[in-house]
Amino acid sequence: MPVARPEPQEPRVIAHVDMDCFYVQVEQRRNPELRGQPTAVVQYNDWKGGGLIAVSYEARKFGVKRSMRGDEAKMVCPSINLVQVPVARDKADLNVYRSAGSEVVAILSTKGKCERASIDEVYLDLTDAAKEMLLESPPELLELIFEEATKSNILGLPSVIFVLHDLIVVSLQFDMNVTNRASYVQDVINREDSVRAWLCRADADYQDKLLSCGAIIVAQLRVKVLEETQFTCSAGIAHNKMLAKLVSGMHKPAQQTVVPSSAVQDFLVSLPIKKMKQLGGKLGSSLQDDLGVNTVGDLLSFTEDKLQEYYGVNTGTWLWKIARGISGEEVEDRLLPKSHGCGKTFPGPKALKNNASVKEFSIYIRKDPIPGNKLYLEVGLKDQIPLFHQLTSIVLLYLRIHLLIILGPESSSEPNKAEEHKAAQYVDRKKFNTAGSNSASSSTWMFNVEDIDPAVVEELPPEIQREIHGWIRPPKQSSSKTRGSTISSYFQPAKRSG
Repeated sequence: MPVARPEPQEPRVIAHVDMDCFYVQVEQRRNPELRGQPTAVVQYNDWKGGGLIAVSYEARKFGVKRSMRGDEAKMVCPSINLVQVPVARDKADLNVYRSAGSEVVAILSTKGKCERASIDEVYLDLTDAAKEMLLESPPELLELIFEEATKSNILGLPSVIFVLHDLIVVSLQFDMNVTNRASYVQDVINREDSVRAWLCRADADYQDKLLSCGAIIVAQLRVKVLEETQFTCSAGIAHNKMLAKLVSGMHKPAQQTVVPSSAVQDFLVSLPIKKMKQLGGKLGSSLQDDLGVNTVGDLLSFTEDKLQEYYGVNTGTWLWKIARGISGEEVEDRLLPKSHGCGKTFPGPKALKNNASVKEFSIYIRKDPIPGNKLYLEVGLKDQIPLFHQLTSIVLLYLRIHLLIILGPESSSEPNKAEEHKAAQYVDRKKFNTAGSNSASSSTWMFNVEDIDPAVVEELPPEIQREIHGWIRPPKQSSSKTRGSTISSYFQPAKRSG
């Protein structure tokens, strides 16, 4: 559950930079003929043309969406170019996109603390850079403002600003007739000029002046990214990560949006609750079903005590704060993602239905380098496939055993120390070695008894059932086993060359 973070003592300038349909841009740089053409990048799985994972803005005009598959996209837009993700070892190879993302990060990180959130999005803490600009060259004293910054979208800024002599008069609606307007108005400023006027306000408060500097810095960075990588990006600039993330995609492509403190409430009041980070799942559904909260504005009607009563002290306080645009989450100084995930599914005829297919997959995994010697297995139950449902637990067990032989015991994630004595059994790794092999290792592998479904065990050959029951309830006296009757006979590890 979300937890409220302490608020910073001083105002910050946080930017969220989001690349525009990044995978498509990478492919367009690799093949310039795709520029300006309806294009989509599809998954390596070519079933029904492959699933679309990125769609160019040219293709979106025809109604192509990421939820479509390639064949459907061609029906909507016959001229679309479908580019398949590179494939390595029968899996999607995203290295070309990761490398391109690193080029962008290298540029963005020159101006402040940089957190790489994914392949195509980055958080920046520009507070120090904004303070330095405000001290050395404040926007109100600049003769020229960086042109790209004047194209910013500033929430709450009226579309029309009149200048009456030297006084800026802001108006959203006008009751005066044309004649009266002409007598009062000296000039009508267009949109870019109105943004320039906002950025250069001498009477702005300290927070808005920092945001003005942040908007100029982000505009400069975005132009530099375009010049050096040929990639466009959009951005959100605000006083915290939450708001910057929410607005970065409001005006795509190749634009940026600024959130002044004065515009926060009006922006959030009508925002669907599910659009908020960490409220897209069960917690958001609970707010809708239990409290009737559909927008962030609805959340404002609840006191902090009431929210704590429903969701606990930490989460209740967090909900109360985000409804008011308050977030203390900091930008982590991280140029590399915390982890890289790569998953493989086994649908239909590719399902792991027998021992041979499991063994084949375990040997296949051996070909992949595993950084840090860590491997995590996730198995889902598919009720519509009875055989898979029956084999799920034992497939997981077989994979763990065979991967243990391949990778060593360090590849298993460490168990919760508090549960070691309650729900764990220690099994000698040598038990799984090939008959007749001389392994010098005497390491042990720990498995959780609760991972083994008795109903599944009953479906196994009798000799395997006896062995598994021996792990769960070890006999007081060891009994001899017939050669070839153990699990190791089902999974002989491949012989190492040399």
